[in-house]
Amino acid sequence: MGNTVTCCVSPDASPKLSRARGGGGAAPGPDRWADAYQAAAAGGGSAAAEAESGDSDPGGGGGPHLQHISDREFPDDLALESNPSDHPRASTIFLSKSQTDVREKRKSNHINHVSPGQLTKKYSSCSTIFIDDSTVSQPNLRSTIKCVTLAIFYHIKNRDSDRSLDIFDEKSHPLTREEVPDDYYKHDPEHKHIYRFVRTLFSAAQLTAECAIVTLVYLERLLTYAEIDICPSNWKRIVLGAILLASKVWDDQAVWNVDYCQILKDITVEDMNEMERHFLELLQFNINVPASVYAKYYFDLRSLADDNNLSFLLEPLSKERAQKLEAISRLCEDKYKDLSKAAMRRSFSADNLVGIRRSNAILS
Repeated sequence: MGNTVTCCVSPDASPKLSRARGGGGAAPGPDRWADAYQAAAAGGGSAAAEAESGDSDPGGGGGPHLQHISDREFPDDLALESNPSDHPRASTIFLSKSQTDVREKRKSNHINHVSPGQLTKKYSSCSTIFIDDSTVSQPNLRSTIKCVTLAIFYHIKNRDSDRSLDIFDEKSHPLTREEVPDDYYKHDPEHKHIYRFVRTLFSAAQLTAECAIVTLVYLERLLTYAEIDICPSNWKRIVLGAILLASKVWDDQAVWNVDYCQILKDITVEDMNEMERHFLELLQFNINVPASVYAKYYFDLRSLADDNNLSFLLEPLSKERAQKLEAISRLCEDKYKDLSKAAMRRSFSADNLVGIRRSNAILS
């Protein structure tokens, strides 16, 4: 990550490139990356090197005991107000920033008597049910990237100020050899510009839709923890850093820093390592994303899509798909029934003592 012994030394060491050529090369999974980053936070070592070599053993008996990231506790009052990326009950920042534009758009439509919905939008009827192919466990890649980039667009457009750090400034650390204009910090990027940038990275690195949602979680966590704003001068490097981190934590076949250097031809491995190290330090090495937080971001992105008429691809519900959904529903229902039965066998409360069968006492 931050030195020459990381996984980013040469293209030949990249598991992503090996996979593209048909080779093997397993990369560390999310749990290994979380443990390695936690070890780096405590000892200042190289997280990537430890995760790859297997030397990182936070739970082992030989090394010092390290608190797992998921065991960290946050004060409730601070959590709800300042850390929406850590707690499921806190409202996402991007959704609140988009509401100003949504209200103005609805007001304009009402005054001009314009229908808020698209004329081609499909609605379910008694004979036909329309559903999309995006679920919380398997989101649609194209639609999810559109929603995430729209969230980033609202972050930039409705930012409070222009607080930033030098490591993310595109003038100080350009991503291309093209000269950055002197007024680069004055012009907000359009949504389609952000979408093309993110789509190019996801397509070249073969990243998943889930990774896009985690990218947004890390982005908002960075803005909250570091108390900075995403603005025209830093949005590309902040988004790149969030994608880089999310791909390593979420994807078992992680994209290494050297892979991004082949996508963005003019950036160096040293620059990527330095940006990743600063990103992790600003996050306080908190890369844990609870399932409840992930689900909150997914459904808030769906709400954002509805508010901006970004409809997901709808198809009529066929008989085969209905049977498949029913089978999945029954499988999940049986699984949770088994879990609840196992929990009841482990312990009983005082309310259940009446139902326990008692043996007859023998008097002599």
